[in-house]
Parts: sequence; structure tokens; C-alpha cells
Amino acid sequence: MSKRILLLITLIISLTTGSQAQKLDHSWQGIITSEPDEWYGSDEAQRIADNVLLYQRDIGGWPKNIQMQKPLSKDEKEKLLQLKNDPKGCTTDNGATVQEMLYLSKVYKHVPDERYKEAFLKGLNYLLEAQYNNGGWPQFYPVPPKGYYSHITYNDDSMVNIMRLLEAIMNQTGYYSITPDQQTIEKAKIAFDKGVECILKTQYKQNGVLTAWCAQHDENTFEPAKARAYELPSLSGKESAQIVLLLMSIQHPSQAVINAVEHAVAWFEKSKIEGIRVDRTYGANGKVTNKVVIKDASAPPLWARFMNLDDNTPFFCDRDGIKKATLAEIGSERRNGYRWYTDEPAEVLKKYPEWKARVSAQTKTTKKADQYYMVVAKDGSGDYTSIQEAIDNAKAFPYQRVVIYIKNGVYYEKVKVHEWNPNISLIGESKEKTIITYDDNFKKLNLGRNSTFYTYTVLVEGDNFYAANLTIQNTSGAVGQAVALAVTGTHAVIYNCRILGNQDTLYASGEGKQYYKECYIEGTTDFIFGNATAFFEGCTIHSKGDSYITAASTPKGAAYGYVFDHCHLTADAGVNKVYLGRPWRFYAKTVFLNCEEDTHIVPAGWHNWSKPEAEKDAYYAEYNCYGKGAATDKRANWAHQLTKKEAKDYTIDRVLGDKSGKAWYLIDNYNEKK
Repeated sequence: MSKRILLLITLIISLTTGSQAQKLDHSWQGIITSEPDEWYGSDEAQRIADNVLLYQRDIGGWPKNIQMQKPLSKDEKEKLLQLKNDPKGCTTDNGATVQEMLYLSKVYKHVPDERYKEAFLKGLNYLLEAQYNNGGWPQFYPVPPKGYYSHITYNDDSMVNIMRLLEAIMNQTGYYSITPDQQTIEKAKIAFDKGVECILKTQYKQNGVLTAWCAQHDENTFEPAKARAYELPSLSGKESAQIVLLLMSIQHPSQAVINAVEHAVAWFEKSKIEGIRVDRTYGANGKVTNKVVIKDASAPPLWARFMNLDDNTPFFCDRDGIKKATLAEIGSERRNGYRWYTDEPAEVLKKYPEWKARVSAQTKTTKKADQYYMVVAKDGSGDYTSIQEAIDNAKAFPYQRVVIYIKNGVYYEKVKVHEWNPNISLIGESKEKTIITYDDNFKKLNLGRNSTFYTYTVLVEGDNFYAANLTIQNTSGAVGQAVALAVTGTHAVIYNCRILGNQDTLYASGEGKQYYKECYIEGTTDFIFGNATAFFEGCTIHSKGDSYITAASTPKGAAYGYVFDHCHLTADAGVNKVYLGRPWRFYAKTVFLNCEEDTHIVPAGWHNWSKPEAEKDAYYAEYNCYGKGAATDKRANWAHQLTKKEAKDYTIDRVLGDKSGKAWYLIDNYNEKK
């Protein structure tokens, strides 16, 4: 072999070894963020990516503080495979999970290995699953049974990191080379909106004025909470800065977000510390051996990591949890091993003028809303980005109908049409893509025996209400009572809408009358309930479980309760034991006419809810129903089959007509303004 070839082989080995050694010397975070783009297509990048796959648990998350670039022995790989189904230790603390997803995305851009894509998507599902119903995220998921890990965690930017990832996914920025399916993107949008809501709820009020955030907040009360012994409830300069930068990144912020930013910026100005700098002494190993605060009139401003909740005074702690007024008063271990000051809010103050100008320009260029016709759009192209904002800005007791046109989008919010908002119309762009969604439920709210009535996604108290082309859903799942739509006002028309949920989906109640036309209504137990007089025409009534469709509580003496005409009763596959109704209260009235009833309807048809006395007081009837579930000859002996003459009393005019003689329920009366 010639000397030239030997030299070439030696050079190649040297370069390869040097490259690997270089990666081993780098930190894992540095490798993720600092390498040139083309490097992520290299053999070395793929070797590390394979390690990342090994460290991921089946639940989708990763443990923290792992130098994943280090080579693994055969035994180490075997141990990691054995740990796959153990979710313990999966977290977003110290950048975990989010940073591994970013790395896999960078490698996938050059090497489209399906394993990398699957791991990324599994990680995304892990983040979505880990989110609390209140919008926050714990430090670890699954949440360990003891400790502070269950708190809503802003510490070390854990929650902000998650939300920045979701923001990139939902806006399809291309920052990540892996694109989820549309359904997952919609989930990311909802999760992000929930996260923003949680941020707004946890912003601390000091003497009634909004300020900043603690590094962690109690997941139930939203109050600032303690973590480690030296991490006491406080206002955090560091974590609050990244929260505000996240809020400022929202392209079309709601007024609530704008308000949160404005107050936080004012707090940063108020709490900044001028005239000092922090000097560090380093040992031979590069670690800090001493840290002192020095007076320096020319130094840029700093902010304390922890400040007292009542007056913003900085404090410092050893592991004994006793507050000290200065950094010099605590021991060297905590003094030198923790970041007690930060300059991160300076970035907020630097970007604030540009953000303020952008938001002001958006406000100026937005056409002033017509007081009787408003447009809601998530992308900021309308008068409002929130449905509730539009309702709250509508005239009280208007002289004519107020139409709120809602563009396609997922609106994660609780919507309430107040009693002083009669004559409101909510018109969606399309029922499939204009979605109002929320996820309150009985157990989550835990407000006592009547918690059900607070779980609504949309509540209508205003009279003469109209809704069309909307999806209204409660996404709590099969967790008990969870209302999607609650209507209690006098006269309401719901047309061409999807009303989705599980138990107690639609609360149709109040002393007034309601008309549901060509709607899709789904649920499990008692998913149409209440005491209203309501007429359902041409609707699909879909059962998701073996249970009961209606639970009327019709008042004594009322002529009508629930009437279903020309509706189709359907069910999920495997659902085969559904009752038409049961009496929530003794005088319940429910009638089905000309309805197609599929096989899931039980022969008895009706249930007395273990109330024998209800059999004589309730009124349950059918007329001219058909389909495999219409076993009218086998119905409960206390129910009724109407004659043709009796059925004439159940026309829409008879059921919904009132003393005025006006056909208030006609759809043409509610055509939106063009």
C-alpha cells in the first residue's frame, strides 16, 4: 500500500474521530441548536437520532438532562428498550421532550426516515395529552403522586416551550419539517388557546393591579405556589419575560391579551433594578466559584428572579427556605449555583414599542364595527377575534336584530348571550368548520350538586336568539355531565347546527319555546334535557352509548314538552340499548312523530327512572314512527300511540305558536344582513 493511500486513510480516520469527539464535547442542547443545517443529514446526526428514539418512552415523552449524543453500549441500549413502557420521568422540564422533537425534525428534513416522523408525532400527542383541562401543563406527565410536580409550570420556560412548539404547528410556519394531519393541527390550536387562557388566569394581581407570574402556580386555585425549598411563591422576573414574549407573538391578540402585556410591561418598568451588576469568579473547571453584586451606575438594568408578591422586593434563599434580603447573605452553594438575577425582561422592553405600534395599527385599520352587524375572525380579519368580545360589545336591548357573523375557525371559549342581549344572531361560515368548543364538566368545576349548569360551552339567556351553521361542542369526553349548549331564553331558533358532547349535551330549558331545525345532536345519557317547550324538526339524534336520549322536566300544566318531528334516530356501532326518554321530573312530556328509529331503540321505548308515580303523571307518545327500532306494539304499557286526530295537536304551529299569532320560528325571519 503506498504512503499516499496510508496518509489518506489516516486523515479520514482522524477527521471522523475528531468530529465524533467534538460532538461528545458539546452539550446536547448545543448540538440541537448550533450545528449548521447540512450537518443534520450526516451519519453522526443519524446515529444520535437513533439514540433519541431509544430514550423516548412509549407514552411519547423523554426524560430530562440526558446527553443523548453519547454512544450507547449494547447493554445500555437493552436497558433503554426495557424502560420503553415505563412513563416515569417523562417531562418538559429543562427543555426535555420539546428539544428532542426539534432535533428529530431537523434530521428528518434531510433524512426522511419514518421512525423520526412517528416519534415526533408521538411526542406531540404526549404534549397534548399532558395538558390540564384548565390549559396549564405540569412539570412531569404522568404527574408523580407527591411533590410540586403537579403545579402549572412556567419554571425554566417549560410551558412557554410547549406553547411555542404548538404555535409553530398550528400556524404551519415550516419551522418543523414534520407536518401533522389537519385534525392534530386543530388540536394544537385548541391547546394553544387553552394555554393562553391559563396564562391570563394566572397573571398575579397586586393590590388589584395585574403584574407578572410566579414560576409555578397551583393547578386548582391558580395562585402562586412553592416548588423547591428556595423557590417560594413570588413574582418571577425571568419566567414572566418569556411568557410576555409569547403573548406578544400572537398575531391578532384579543383585548385580554393586550391588557395582560400592557400591565406586565408596566410591572417590568416598575421592578427593574438599576445601578448594579453581578460579577462571577470561575475556577479551573470553568464553574462559578463566587458571585458578588457590584455597584455600577452604567450597568444595564437587571431583574430579580424572585420578588415578594406584595411589594416586588427581591429575596434570596438557601435550601432552608428562609428569605434573605441580599445575595451575599446566602451560602455559596445556592449563591453560585443558581441564577438569581436576569436581564430577559430587557428583551420585552426592547420589543414593546414595535409590538405596540403593530397592535395599534391593527386597531386603526380594522373597520369600525356596525352596531348591528359584526364579524368575528380568528385571523384578525374581522371586527373581533373572540365571539364573546363581539357579544359584550353588542348594544343592550337593541331595537333591531344584531347579527354576529363568525368566520371559519376553532373558537376555544365559553360563550354567554346575556339576558340584556336579546335579538342576537350567531351565524357561522360553515357548520363543519366554524367550531365553538370548551371542556368544562361537573367534576372539573366541582361547584356542588348543581355544577352541571355551569359546564356549558354556549349559554343563551337572551330572548329571540338565532344560531345557524355552527358546531357547538363540549370536548370533556365521557366524564359525566358536560353541557355543550344551554338555552333558557324566550324564543330561540337553532338551524343547521351540530351540537356535540356526551352526557347532558343540550340543556333546552326555561319558560320559553325553542325550535331546532335540521341539526345534528349527539350524546350518551340524557343528552337532551330540561323543561322547555321545544320542537325538533328534521334533526339527526345520535346516541353514542347505551342509555337515554331525553330527560324532560316539563312543568306541571304545560301543554307541550319536547316534540320530535321527522327526525332520524341513529347510533354508534355496538350501541343497542337506548331509551327514547325518562322523566327527570314527574310531569315530563316527550313525543316522537314521523321519526325513523334505528335498531338501537329498545322495544319498551321509555323508562320510568325508577319512579312508578311518573308513569301516571308523565306523557310519552309516538305517532307514525318507523324503522327497526319502532316496535310500537312492545312499548311500555303506560306510554301512548297517538291517533291521526291526536297527532294534529302536535304541528309546529300548535306547539310553538303564541298569543301574538306571529310565526316567530320561521327561518326566513332570521336571514343575516348582507
